[in-house]
Amino acid sequence: MFVWKSAGISTALGLAAAMICGTTAIAQASPIGEVTPAPAPAPVAATSEYIIHANDQLNVQVFGDSTLSQSVTVLPSGDISYPLIGRVHVAGESPEAASKTIAAALKKYVRNPVVTVILAQQGEINVLVLGGVKNTGKYQLTSSARLTDAVAAAGGLVGTAQAYPTAKVTDYAGHLEEVSLQKLYGLGDTSQDVPVTDGSIVYIPSPATIDVEVSGAVDHPGEVEISQGDRLSMAIAKAGNSDAADSDLNNIVVTRTTATGQVQKYNVNLYNALQNGETSADMTMQKGDVVYVPKSKHGLNGNGSSNPLYLLLLGLRNLFPHI
Repeated sequence: MFVWKSAGISTALGLAAAMICGTTAIAQASPIGEVTPAPAPAPVAATSEYIIHANDQLNVQVFGDSTLSQSVTVLPSGDISYPLIGRVHVAGESPEAASKTIAAALKKYVRNPVVTVILAQQGEINVLVLGGVKNTGKYQLTSSARLTDAVAAAGGLVGTAQAYPTAKVTDYAGHLEEVSLQKLYGLGDTSQDVPVTDGSIVYIPSPATIDVEVSGAVDHPGEVEISQGDRLSMAIAKAGNSDAADSDLNNIVVTRTTATGQVQKYNVNLYNALQNGETSADMTMQKGDVVYVPKSKHGLNGNGSSNPLYLLLLGLRNLFPHI
């Protein structure tokens, strides 16, 4: 619980900034139209840095005048409705700053008011997440939630594309903000992790898909649909790389036709590339690529199903039970 007092009253609770990370409650997936309730809120962590958000519950106490002491909820607009002074905007302020704001407004009616603001309970908001996430739906989050919290609640982004799309975040008033997920997730630019509010709609474009052909020693040779930006290992995993396929992953051939009609061939030792962590050798697929996986003469690198790369590719394949 946060306690601050204006007019020289000292802070009653000390700093515990390490507790901030635990305040965001993320719910499980739910169908659109249903709200997944968050777990029961934990006690609010004490920190002088907390910022008031919509739906937060505040206790406002005026020293010496119990009739003015009120329990209020911050409206979606960021205002509270308070006796005598009407609506006062407090969202975006710390409880200490909010106590000064309220005290200043009360000076017209009360001589030298001393105001204490207590954060009784952090509010909850409903956010709708659509598009390229694993579980679209409406989620109940804490009032301090940000874009990454909404995405995590929806199960994360779909696909393994290297180029992240641009997300669109619309608040309850219809204001649109575009966010570069490439900067946020690809470059770690936390300034792109914008707050979400009650009634926000988050839309993330689904990754574009491309078709590549995988032939040779795979379970399901033929055309395979993958996300744009997926790598060779994903194409092979979706085509099937069971022990029965007896694939030789040391001698894969990728044939690519450029926009000018030039045919390029790449010999890829995918086994060594992944075993040694050389992800650059696990080339990114392009539309129309043809992948040929030869049959091994001695089982998969001589080790069959005990080979760690085989287990890795099989694990990837388990992500796609429809193949």
